[in-house]
Amino acid sequence: MTQQTLARSVIAPLGGLLEVGAVTATGTWRLSDVSVGAYVTAHQAEVDHLLSGIHRVGAFGEVFLTVLDELGYLRDHEVTGLALLLWSGGVEGLPVDVADLEEPSTVRRMCRMAADLQLTEFLDALITAAVAAGVETGAAARKVAEVLGLAADLADGSGRCSPAGVFRTWRVARLPSLLRPGSDAPEWGKAGFRGYERGLAELLDG
Repeated sequence: MTQQTLARSVIAPLGGLLEVGAVTATGTWRLSDVSVGAYVTAHQAEVDHLLSGIHRVGAFGEVFLTVLDELGYLRDHEVTGLALLLWSGGVEGLPVDVADLEEPSTVRRMCRMAADLQLTEFLDALITAAVAAGVETGAAARKVAEVLGLAADLADGSGRCSPAGVFRTWRVARLPSLLRPGSDAPEWGKAGFRGYERGLAELLDG
């Protein structure tokens, strides 16, 4: 995969997490109360730290900031029920009246699911980028855990989403198909993923 593709795969779930965080922060679950721009501004230090960590873990060049600007997730934009349905994997289902997706109770459910799913997607994309770039585990695993913690806090500041929980979900949902004997993944890639699994297990699941 190209650096642009890898950067996009990391930034996309991050965009979902920022939208979910902005909705959750309202406390009302009403989409009319949401301002992604205000949420990002209020958490600018955390966002900057997160982006710096992603850039370091994935050994990204200038393409990272180019893709980030292109996707526009840090700029103020509308959050819709359909977007939350997408971020949550469509589990809620598409109602006859799309407006029903904006009912506060439905928004809350979708945000909970979206946080769980997109954090798992984010971790998978981040580790994939690190393995593709040949970034050694060890210190890098510690940085991945730190970045994951920042992303989890931005998605839901209540502590509901823990790095340990995300890691355990990622490990059982993604690794078996990747590491099975018949997988198309190259051996160097499998070794890289195993290295990050072991490093993160020591940090988050010890």
